[in-house]
Amino acid sequence: MQMNANVLVLNQDYQPLSVCSLQRSMKLIFLEKAELLHDDPEKKLRTPSDQYDFPSVIRLRRYIRLPYTKVVLTRRNVMRRDGFRCQYCGQKSKLTIDHIHPKSRGGKDTWENLTTACDKCNVKKGNRTPKEANMALRSKPYRPIPITFFRDINGGVQEPWKPYLYMT
Repeated sequence: MQMNANVLVLNQDYQPLSVCSLQRSMKLIFLEKAELLHDDPEKKLRTPSDQYDFPSVIRLRRYIRLPYTKVVLTRRNVMRRDGFRCQYCGQKSKLTIDHIHPKSRGGKDTWENLTTACDKCNVKKGNRTPKEANMALRSKPYRPIPITFFRDINGGVQEPWKPYLYMT
């Protein structure tokens, strides 16, 4: 049994809040501070006398007010969002940041206008848009939410979490 599993915690309004341990999630459920929204149907938690659903997503019964947090726009965070891969060819080395709409033509430094590119693709694209350069982006740039950045630490996003993390 994998007792070091992670569980997605949602606020009362279904907004992603954090990731906690399996043990912590079971404690919140037993204390009726959270409800089980999604379990792993292939796994069960067993005691000598009972068995319980294996949580994957839980929702808090009371709203937790958090100060507004956002992911800071930095080169490293753009690369993290893009998986440290060129968004034109998929290469993982010699990466730079590319303005999709070129800065010299009014392009701004925004999450939606910056993407990761290798040196070769950045030079090939030059002072043009991807459409003008006939270079398709592998994924559309977006403003990440803080919870999505945990995947670098915790080894990935579980499939049942994706609708709650706006990744579907």
